[in-house]
Amino acid sequence: MSAIIPWAAGALVLGIVAGYFIRQSLASKRAASAENQANIIIQKAKDEAATLVENTRKEEREHKAQLEKLEERILKKEEMTEKRSQTLLERESKLEQSEVRVGAVKSEVEQLQKKALADLEKIANLSVDDAKKKLLKEVEESYKNDLVNAVQRLEKEKREEVEKKSLDIITTAIQRYARSNVSELTTSVFNLPNEDLKGKIIGREGRNIRALERAAGVEIIVDESPENVVISSFDPLRREIAKLALEKLVKDGRFQPAKIEEKVEEARQDMNKRMYEIGEQAAFEVGIVDLPKEIIQLLGRLHFRTSYGQNVLTHSIEMTHISGMIASELGANVEVTKKGALLHDIGKAISHEVEGTHVELGRKILSKYGINQNVIEAMQSHHEEYPYATPESYIVAAADVISAARPGARRDSIENYLKRLQDLEKIAIGFEGVKNAYALSAGREIRIFVTPEKIDDFGALQLAKNIATKIQSELKYPGEIKVNVIREMRAVEYAK
Repeated sequence: MSAIIPWAAGALVLGIVAGYFIRQSLASKRAASAENQANIIIQKAKDEAATLVENTRKEEREHKAQLEKLEERILKKEEMTEKRSQTLLERESKLEQSEVRVGAVKSEVEQLQKKALADLEKIANLSVDDAKKKLLKEVEESYKNDLVNAVQRLEKEKREEVEKKSLDIITTAIQRYARSNVSELTTSVFNLPNEDLKGKIIGREGRNIRALERAAGVEIIVDESPENVVISSFDPLRREIAKLALEKLVKDGRFQPAKIEEKVEEARQDMNKRMYEIGEQAAFEVGIVDLPKEIIQLLGRLHFRTSYGQNVLTHSIEMTHISGMIASELGANVEVTKKGALLHDIGKAISHEVEGTHVELGRKILSKYGINQNVIEAMQSHHEEYPYATPESYIVAAADVISAARPGARRDSIENYLKRLQDLEKIAIGFEGVKNAYALSAGREIRIFVTPEKIDDFGALQLAKNIATKIQSELKYPGEIKVNVIREMRAVEYAK
């Protein structure tokens, strides 16, 4: 046992020493390995830094080269600009010199002309004006007697023949075309199926009749006349719309303000179709079938316009027949003459909506829709606003006079009355915030409907005063005119 202990102690010491050396060896190897890795990283970093520096220097050289090229281009452009400026200055200088030379030559020419005229006047002992007068006087004296004799001979031989021929042509045309002439008044009568409908038309406290008058712009007269009501307005189109709306309301059976406004709007839409049908029928009656649809629509509107109490469309149709006959007798262009006569008052279809004479508006309308220039020249002279350019223009003017001058065809007093009502409405519509204005009761009342968003209650009072003042200063009328401004606020919403 005592021998084993020393052995074990020696072995322990030997193991400790051996372990120490092994650890020292491993630590040395690890240190060498770490140092090698650090050296590798440092070398790699140096290589990358060198590469980065080289790339930076390369980019710097490229950028510098680009800047040098750009600078060179700018210098070249500056040189070119300077050269162009110099060239322009030289040209401008040459032009100024040329202008001076031209002015000098012009002045010299004018002096030579004056000198030549002075020399001629000196030689002839006459001024230029005196020479012209003397020459004209000599020619006039030489041929005066011959011209007078020739004119007298022609007048004597042809006057009776021409007058007889013209009278034959005109009387033949009038005789071949005979049309009844009925003057339209300012009222229309609507026949009711039964007397009970009068109460529905009036409505509770007059609500229905007021709604109809407002929507159609007419005055409805319900009196003791059995089974009829009277529609009053100076505008035939408004009367016709009101009449058509009443027909629709009678068929529907429901008389209430909302339904009345709906039927009036339907009547306006139907009137557009009806006006086209009327225009188409008028064109077919006179044998003209190649007019644009827009022109035909305007022709239909003329059915609801009057001139001195004469229906404008009826007057145009009458003119077309008469002018066609005259053109046929005289050998003129019948088609151009008839179109010029039919369309001579086409401007009246919009003359109440657009500023300008109906002749000028008619020319613009026909040009816009591609009507032949010969037709425009035939229609534009019937009031002598334009010179007579063609034989057809003389014929259209003559037919206009023949149609309008027949006994009972026109009434001046009616035209003046209608014009006063139109002027009354124009004055009211000219104020800001006015939506519609209708002259009623033969011009003794004007009803004005305003936009409630633009004019409040106080503004409506002031507007009525301003309109009344302007009517007093601009119109002449008997008695007094009631200015009735109506402001109505509506709120409409839909449940969905």
